[in-house]
Amino acid sequence: MEKTEEVVGMKELVGLVRIRVKRGINLARRDALSSDPFVVITMGAQKLKSFTVKNNCNPEWNEELNLAIENPKEPVNMMVYDKDTFTADDKMGDAEIDIKPFLEVHKRGLLELPDGKELNRIAPTKENCLSEESRIVSDEGKIVQNMILVLRNVECGKVEIQLEWIKNPGGCGL
Repeated sequence: MEKTEEVVGMKELVGLVRIRVKRGINLARRDALSSDPFVVITMGAQKLKSFTVKNNCNPEWNEELNLAIENPKEPVNMMVYDKDTFTADDKMGDAEIDIKPFLEVHKRGLLELPDGKELNRIAPTKENCLSEESRIVSDEGKIVQNMILVLRNVECGKVEIQLEWIKNPGGCGL
């Protein structure tokens, strides 16, 4: 565990987290009949963008975005936009992705767990943007967390994502 503080203090890569942006649910309409939504995820200077789904307020992205974790205390933000051709893209809401509970599970160094083994359960609060309880579980030898996030600063909308730990550089923990 002492290695963790050293790695974070030097701002080296702590690990990679795959964020599967699964789908949008009842997203706000920003054009006459629908919206053309896409997702942007930021952490520090990193900026990851999904593809745009045309004319759909319930888009299915199922896109994997890999986020390099340098400082686990830095917030991960998700913004949803409506793609516009001739004007600036319209905001469709935002949410903070609370990755701290997910990263805490990886500090334990759990290996060879049975599928479906629940490792942690996170209740929704005003701070974490969860729409419902989120579970961190073992799935096919990987640790994953599924979550549905309620978008803020908008009249309606949710986004379903999944977190998956990809790797620790050099085999060290968080």
